[in-house]
Amino acid sequence: MKLSVIIPVYNEEKVILACLNSLFVQTYQDFEIIVVDDGSTDGTARILSEINKPNLQILRQDHKGPAMARNLGAERANGQILVFVDADMTFDRRFLLELCEPIIKGETKGTASREEFVSNWQNVWGRMWNYNQGKTTDRLQQSSKKEDKVFRAILASEFKRVGGFSEGGYTDDYTLSRKLGYKAKVVAGARHYHANPSTPGQVFSQARWVAKREYKFGKIGAWLVLVRYSLPFTILLGIWGMFKYHEPKYFIFKLVYNTAASIGVLEFNILGRGAK
Repeated sequence: MKLSVIIPVYNEEKVILACLNSLFVQTYQDFEIIVVDDGSTDGTARILSEINKPNLQILRQDHKGPAMARNLGAERANGQILVFVDADMTFDRRFLLELCEPIIKGETKGTASREEFVSNWQNVWGRMWNYNQGKTTDRLQQSSKKEDKVFRAILASEFKRVGGFSEGGYTDDYTLSRKLGYKAKVVAGARHYHANPSTPGQVFSQARWVAKREYKFGKIGAWLVLVRYSLPFTILLGIWGMFKYHEPKYFIFKLVYNTAASIGVLEFNILGRGAK
């Protein structure tokens, strides 16, 4: 079965080439790559224009967010299976084969992999991003789950049946499973890697984006989250983390992260804007 690997990109000049190079050497051969440039303003478009591969298609749209970028890629896809990945990911050579094999065999309609690891663990900011989530190793996800609400691969017919993704801020990739009424089957293997934010500036940008999501109990829940991100809690957690993780910079990390996250919560949940 032909695969269509869809990658939304927005200002990803530092990582997109590594992502694509790890896809070009996959053991599974029958696939196309569709990169959707979501209005990048850095050098992403230039880098993409310099790549000459017959199975690479580059699309461009005004900045509308990753959900709309994925949907555009799916509209132009020729594959029977759609694979959704991010620009800051890289992959083992058997990733596509192991991810899609259960679908090809007719065992399931969609799959996910939880074999995801931090690619820049040696970077102090990348490690602290994991520490902030309570993870003390380079593993990003627990492997014990049998189902996942985020699809990495799905039959194109199923995706189109429900109209693809809906906008939803950081958690827009959850919307597909909600509309389908079922979750993705977690496969064994399909190992891949994700680059955590590696500078304070990247921490700020990513934390602001991550916070743009719906919270339990709606706006009341959003206000409760803002209390957790307030300065007194930030100072206490920053000091606590410095000693727990033996990272003096964790205090700075916590100040940057919680400040940015507070802005994201306000933009998305209180002011009703900023989903992109």
